[in-house]
Amino acid sequence: MNKTVKITALFLLILFLSSCASSINVNQCIGEDTYGFWSGLWHGFIAPVAFIVSLFNDEVAVFAVNNNGGWYTFGFLLGVGGFSYGSSR
Repeated sequence: MNKTVKITALFLLILFLSSCASSINVNQCIGEDTYGFWSGLWHGFIAPVAFIVSLFNDEVAVFAVNNNGGWYTFGFLLGVGGFSYGSSR
């Protein structure tokens, strides 16, 4: 098989498996206060622990749905990156 066929097959497999994912109503998660940069940074830093807990508890999420957009995501990515940098040392 050439590289293009392998990549296409992998993409289709991922697409097929992701179609089985369940979804929830986002309006249930949204409140008055939104999470910003600092909350995103903290959530990114504790993401590995939150992921492990979320495997056993359906009420724990890794990423806050009720966020202010780009700044929360930026903080989250910095937090995840900071954790992975520290653990690689």
